[in-house]
Amino acid sequence: MKSYMEHCCAECWHSPENPCDLFIRCCTDGPLCHHNEACKDKYKHFGEQLRYREHNVPLIFIGMGTCGLAAGAKKVEEAIKAELEKLNITAKIEATGCIGYCAKEVIVDIKLPGQPRISYCEITPKLVSKLIEKTIVEKSVFTEKLLGAHEKNEMSVSTLKEVPFFKHQLKIVLENCGIINPTSIDSYIAHGGFKAFDKVLRLMTPYEVIKEVLASGLRGRGGAGFPTGKKWELAYKQKADQKYLICNADEGDPGAFMDRSVLESDPFRLVEGMMIAAYAIGASKGYIYCRAEYPLAIERLQNTIEQCRANGLLGENILKSNFVFDLKIKKGAGAFVCGEETALIGSIEGKRGMPRPRPPFPTDAGLFGKPTVINNVETFSNIAAVLGKGAQWFSSIGTEKSKGTKVFALSGKIANSGLVEVPMGVKLGDIAFEIGGGIPDNKKFKAVQIGGPSGGCLPYSVMNTLVDYESLKDVGAMMGSGGFVVMDEDTCIVDVARYFLTFIQSESCGKCVPCREGTKRMLEIIERIPKSYKGTANKLEQLQRFKGIVHLQRLSDVIKDTSLCGLGQSAPNPVLSGLRYFRDEYEEHLYERKCTAGVCKELLTYTINNTLCTGCGVCIRKCAADAIIGEKGEAHYILDEKCIRCGMCIESCRFDAITVN
Repeated sequence: MKSYMEHCCAECWHSPENPCDLFIRCCTDGPLCHHNEACKDKYKHFGEQLRYREHNVPLIFIGMGTCGLAAGAKKVEEAIKAELEKLNITAKIEATGCIGYCAKEVIVDIKLPGQPRISYCEITPKLVSKLIEKTIVEKSVFTEKLLGAHEKNEMSVSTLKEVPFFKHQLKIVLENCGIINPTSIDSYIAHGGFKAFDKVLRLMTPYEVIKEVLASGLRGRGGAGFPTGKKWELAYKQKADQKYLICNADEGDPGAFMDRSVLESDPFRLVEGMMIAAYAIGASKGYIYCRAEYPLAIERLQNTIEQCRANGLLGENILKSNFVFDLKIKKGAGAFVCGEETALIGSIEGKRGMPRPRPPFPTDAGLFGKPTVINNVETFSNIAAVLGKGAQWFSSIGTEKSKGTKVFALSGKIANSGLVEVPMGVKLGDIAFEIGGGIPDNKKFKAVQIGGPSGGCLPYSVMNTLVDYESLKDVGAMMGSGGFVVMDEDTCIVDVARYFLTFIQSESCGKCVPCREGTKRMLEIIERIPKSYKGTANKLEQLQRFKGIVHLQRLSDVIKDTSLCGLGQSAPNPVLSGLRYFRDEYEEHLYERKCTAGVCKELLTYTINNTLCTGCGVCIRKCAADAIIGEKGEAHYILDEKCIRCGMCIESCRFDAITVN
């Protein structure tokens, strides 16, 4: 079978005797052409720097993922268009996705004819005139907001790989993010897209594909890390008239945005991975289950599917073969539990999203009772690289049991928030301090919460822990989907546990008692910790009767052992890791009635400084609890037993006479 993938501005891998016989696009902005000698003579462009056809006009790339748009990318685009029109400059503007450095958005790349592509960061509409003047008019470098060049150059501009944020990264899944136009199949093809699929379809049997994935050591990136090839093999061996393939893009973890960024920035890579997986297991129908809160991701996914159909990559008789596969998008309603594969299957079937007992596993009886394989976005986005570059190449990255790379979403109290991809085996501290840039405002590091609501809070003492499935489990966390939330000294671990338990308890489907009732009891205990003894006469007696920590530990163990699905089984992790590494903070709340971080309002004490208070009476009028007394013109007092810790008195005091401890 001949391939349509042979095009003249990317490296060829077919011989001239075996050219493509379908019309394809030469490059991102090229015409339709046949792969023949005349075309090859006209466009002799090969290598990393020649992925774009020679252009006589400047190319301007603007990062338009959700982070870029939130930072004002649309306004920057409008300003660039206006400036180009004002200066009568002809240039081509191309939208890209997110390159990962969300803290530096809006990111704009400029590529002049014959020169390297250079990135500029934190671009605002006010800076556009300077940017255009320096880069396009003067053909110089706008050093004020320079980020780096995409390739080696003779302009004394450091490459992006030398920037600390990118220096320690190894991009496989994120390779094209922020580089290509995510709405253009031509742009994806020009960067080597669908090469792996073409290779698989022409040269490999389905089981050979599975063996290659098994040999690569790729494990599911959705949480537990089940071997991807093993899951495919189980489905492959099932005899059925219909098999299904599902991509789990229901990203519900607080602080996680990995799947969203990939879907917005390189959706073709995901679809190519799903096409290879479908070929391997014998599936003819596939679903991408994406949360409805991701409208831009869904829009770009739909565009990707339509373009693939139009180019003969989805549907019947794909690339003139007997392979049949098509995709649909299923919008999720935002239920966190639908991230669990059997609950997700129920949702696609039109039922309430609730986990099912296993076995049978989805590979035996999944969607509509048929064999089904479910992997998440990151897992499928690794597949093209595994099959394109080979299992040996992929397995050379990472640790003995955790191969390849992992994508993390850095957020919280960290200098460089964004999306990063690191080799398995890197240290947690390297992500937080080398890539993430450490804690801003000279604050002290306290913990990193990894793995979402199912993960744990890890202190500085374990920052030398390697990022792999086993090591993280040993320290009381889990890989999860890739959330990486950094906390500083102003964070209260008890409050963090309360937050995640509130989230888990509200998101529990309620099907099994341990999760439904157990998480509720845990939340009640956590909520009582800061306010258990308020107004009691004999605090010691109350303290002896209240054994909250013991109850938390016992409940956690029961819930982990008896819950039906992964949501309940991992729900106690934030509490258990807190008790393991921050027990003194729990005890401080219980015994000293104190919250050092100043977060738990019930433990705060508001005091008026007599020497600073003028008796103006503003705080009295603002206090909703009538907790402040005093005559006009004289120092006021706060009645602690009435104070509700709302903080309105501090906000209203013009003389800074009120302090909180």
